[in-house]
Order: sequence, then C-alpha cells, then structure tokens
Amino acid sequence: MHTWHWRNWEGMPYLTCSILEPWQHGFFTQPFWPRSPQELTQVLQPDASVYRLKQVHGNTILTPQEIDHKLSNGGDDVDGDSALASADGLVSEQPLQAVWVASADCTPVLIGDVKTGQVAAIHAGWRGTAKKIVPQAIARLKAQGSKLENLRIAMGPAIAGEVYQVSIEVAAEIGSSIVTHEDEQKIVDALHELPNSPLIPDPDPGKVRVDVRRVNTLQIESLGISGEQIAIAPYCTYQTPEHFFSYRREQQKKVQWSGIVSVKN
Repeated sequence: MHTWHWRNWEGMPYLTCSILEPWQHGFFTQPFWPRSPQELTQVLQPDASVYRLKQVHGNTILTPQEIDHKLSNGGDDVDGDSALASADGLVSEQPLQAVWVASADCTPVLIGDVKTGQVAAIHAGWRGTAKKIVPQAIARLKAQGSKLENLRIAMGPAIAGEVYQVSIEVAAEIGSSIVTHEDEQKIVDALHELPNSPLIPDPDPGKVRVDVRRVNTLQIESLGISGEQIAIAPYCTYQTPEHFFSYRREQQKKVQWSGIVSVKN
C-alpha cells in the first residue's frame, strides 16, 4: 500500500505520498494560503523554475515551453503582475521544472515517470474529469516518451463522494467519460452497476453523489495502467476544515496548491 505522510515546514503541514518518493512534491494545506507557487517551490526545491496556470475547468495540457511561447505572444490573461496561460494541466519537459495546480474541492493529480523523471500536475474538477483531462495529460507524457508502466499517479485531497451531491445531468456528463450511452439515466444506471461504483445514491430526487477521484481512477485503468500505480489521499477537503479549504463548504475563492518537481532520470 502507498502511504501518505504529513510533513512540516515552519510549523505548517503538507502531504506527500510514498508513490512519488523520487520527486520533491507536496499537497499543501490552507495555512500556506496565500503563498504563491513561487514561494512554495522554495519548500520543495529552491533551484526549480516555477510554472502555474490560469485554471479554466477544461482539459488543455501545456508544457513550460508552450506557456513561455503563449506568454511571449501576449498570454491569455493577466493575473496580478504576471500573465498566465489558460489550461488545467502541466507536463514538464526538463529536469528542475516545478509544476503547480490549485484546488479547493477539485482533485489535484500529480504524476511522475520513474524512467524519464518527468512530471505532470493536473486540476481535475468534475468538468475536467468529464473531458478526460488525466488521460489527456498521460497522452502528452506518452508523446514525450513515457511508457504507461513507468507512471506513478497520486490524487490529492478533494471532496469525497459521500458528501458530493450533484444532479443526474452532471453525474451523466461525468459518467459518459467511462460509460458510452446517449441517455442520461442509462449512463447513471450503468455507473451504479460498476464494481466499487463511483456513484452513491442520494435521498433527494434527481440527485446523486459522485466520487470524482474514483471516476478518474476508472479512466486511468481503462488506459491499461494498473491500480497499484495509483494512490488516493484519504482526505476530503469538505470534511477536513482544519487542513483544507472547500469551496462547497465556505463559498470562498481560496485554494490550496499542489506541486511536483521534475528530476534527471
């Protein structure tokens, strides 16, 4: 089993996972707010160059080179002093690149390749999950020479299925990423029948609860990646207010950052 460890930096806790042991990485907690990825990279690897995104709940994956290219052509947006490219996933190309995503209930996914040393950071909310953002990131890694069996994937703290109520429409949109059907109710019925189903019945009519991390796991396994290459943090952002912001709980635009630094192979 993969183990999750609490680490401390200046008295503040962040999480690491044994599956990503070769890489400096962390799933940071709310006491680090509002520190930027620039500052948090100092905790992990001060020599790394830092990359982050303007997250838009899509399934676009960028590399540092693509970000630099976009920004030299004016960028997509201006956020504070620095322009940011719009996307929800980052895949490194060189050693010592720190890639970061922010989340408040959505799933932060960090991936490392044990052979190439390259890494990815992905923001997988329900919309990104419905658009198969993690398989997209894995496809980018493969295009850069990764083999599926060399990938190690950690999903950080996110809202748990038992408290994540959504409409049947949303559940069907997410579910259509793993079950093909035209009819919303049929997709939902098929999801309920899966072993270790990502859906949990909800007492409210027209509602269901969905485990987004489980849907991502099913997408990843359907690519031929084994469950042993995947670790899921045993923490729910909504139910752990002492450590994590939850948009659903607080309705505030505060986030925690998750990042990983690529290494030489």
